[in-house]
Amino acid sequence: MTHRQDVPTGDLPSHVSSPNGHISHQDARPTWPRTDTPLRIAILGWARLSMQVREGSGYNLSASELASGLSMSGHTVVGLSCGMRYSPIPGIRIRHLETWRNIECYDIINSPCHSPAAMNFRNMPRELHSPTLTQRIIRWLDEHRIQIVHIHSLEGYSLDLISAIRATDRHVVCTLHNYWFVCPQVDLLWNETHVCDNYEGGDRCVNCLPRSPSYAKQRFKRAAGRALDRVLGPNPANIIRGTAYSLADRVRNKHSKDTELAGNDEPLADPELALGFNVARNTNRDVIIQHGLALHSHEQTPELGVAPIDQNERMLAPDNNSNGDRHLVVLNEYGKRRHAGADALNHASLVTPPSRFVADVHARMGVDKDKLRVVRLGQPHFDQINRHARRHRLYEHRPWDASHPDRPLRFGFFGTTRNNKGLDVLVRAIPLLSPEVRQKCQFLIRASGWDWPFRKRLSVYPEVQFAGGYDMLQLIAAWGEYDIGVLSHVWFENSPLVLLEHLHAGKFVISSRLGGPVEWLKEPEHHAHYNGLMFAGGDPHGLAQCITRCVTGDVVVPSPKEIHDATPILQSYPDHVREVESIYREFLGDMPVKHTNAQHPEIEVKADHSVLQAQ
Repeated sequence: MTHRQDVPTGDLPSHVSSPNGHISHQDARPTWPRTDTPLRIAILGWARLSMQVREGSGYNLSASELASGLSMSGHTVVGLSCGMRYSPIPGIRIRHLETWRNIECYDIINSPCHSPAAMNFRNMPRELHSPTLTQRIIRWLDEHRIQIVHIHSLEGYSLDLISAIRATDRHVVCTLHNYWFVCPQVDLLWNETHVCDNYEGGDRCVNCLPRSPSYAKQRFKRAAGRALDRVLGPNPANIIRGTAYSLADRVRNKHSKDTELAGNDEPLADPELALGFNVARNTNRDVIIQHGLALHSHEQTPELGVAPIDQNERMLAPDNNSNGDRHLVVLNEYGKRRHAGADALNHASLVTPPSRFVADVHARMGVDKDKLRVVRLGQPHFDQINRHARRHRLYEHRPWDASHPDRPLRFGFFGTTRNNKGLDVLVRAIPLLSPEVRQKCQFLIRASGWDWPFRKRLSVYPEVQFAGGYDMLQLIAAWGEYDIGVLSHVWFENSPLVLLEHLHAGKFVISSRLGGPVEWLKEPEHHAHYNGLMFAGGDPHGLAQCITRCVTGDVVVPSPKEIHDATPILQSYPDHVREVESIYREFLGDMPVKHTNAQHPEIEVKADHSVLQAQ
């Protein structure tokens, strides 16, 4: 990568702090290098780049910040989103949506495939082949003279697109943020609750998402909603939509809710109402607060599956039977789709999963190993969190002394209320703690989504605080709010941003032993320098045991510096952008091949069978 000109980045502060704490405005500040040989790059996904994490979650944040970094480097970057917007006027077309951070963003109207994937689950034939859509995208690439196409999500598109782009002599890089290419549910979760390590040739997929709408119904809803927006404006249209959904919900649930309200009066919030401040008559100081908040039937959460501690190894293990590889069996259209997804990736120039586990899973499902290269993620807010931790006066200070606790040990859950994130596992684990351990804890839960059922279930424990959703700016301030991050997911996580946020912050992590996190976490039983503990995915007893070990001092919680020393594969944002750019130039022939980051070589994660047997 050749660079000639350095320019200030648009989002860096114009001042720096002097050692005495005063703010000094200086002309010399960090600069972002610009290339003297710019490329023309298209970033494809289903979500709008400008929405970042608000649409598409972590995948779109990664895609949008990469696009931004490439644009700052002087490349011409255009974005394309697909599958979300429909019009009553027929015909597939591409419209200019907006200009964001000097990136021209476009949107496909009336795609034959919906996004996100759950909305297209009953539409496999179009997801396999959509020639009209594919040809329209090829014309758009021609119009913008695109050299490199970087796909971050193909939800909303069809699987024949990659081979069609390659046929135009353009190079295609695919970054895998999930398992969409080999799983229309995306997360390799059956019914969104249990790890799916055998899709039974596609037969198991048929009833995986029973509530997924038909293509025709979903298209009508989206086209009607777009028409309302254009005619009435967004705010009046949202009022009409909300009223319609509310009426439909009342009709659908009228009988069950009326029965509940008639026969399930909740008791007084405080059964000790007459005691006032008087606790002398209550000699049991371990009593919990009896709020009496009962869950109604419509507030019940689904039961999540518990995975074996060696579920990663089972997923990747070869089949020892005569029926062939279970991952490659084709019995119906879902089986055909998995085969087509692997074939699509085999047509790409390179596939860049952020974790070795995700690479190995796709290799087991038919993707050529030579097409796969692990590229670790970097984000601007990772670097901000990391710098904040290193500058803090407590950087070398261990946060918890079990022998002389002068405050609670603080645990932080950051995520959503979706099943795959495993909030339910933490909610089930907290009541399993002994009163002595639990009263030395404080649990901060920042989860976007409908969290009221979880709040009710934990309302009896004053050690639990729900703080709703969060944004990236709050993450930096959250450094002082917790000591240990909890990652209780129940799916094969890829390279979860929240895990990287915890590690960049120098936080110890308790994580499910599922998917990519195994590559980052080192446990104290096997490493002198460690940064986390792991438990079987979906197992609240295992999580409670890990929490207990930290509280009692069986595991000493390291300092932020010790966490950083134990985590060598963290990637900075500038290094991530440069590595991706080097891949582009590698294909265009003006840069030597670079298969690994010299500073952070790839690691191979192998199962420690003695550990698995012990657990």
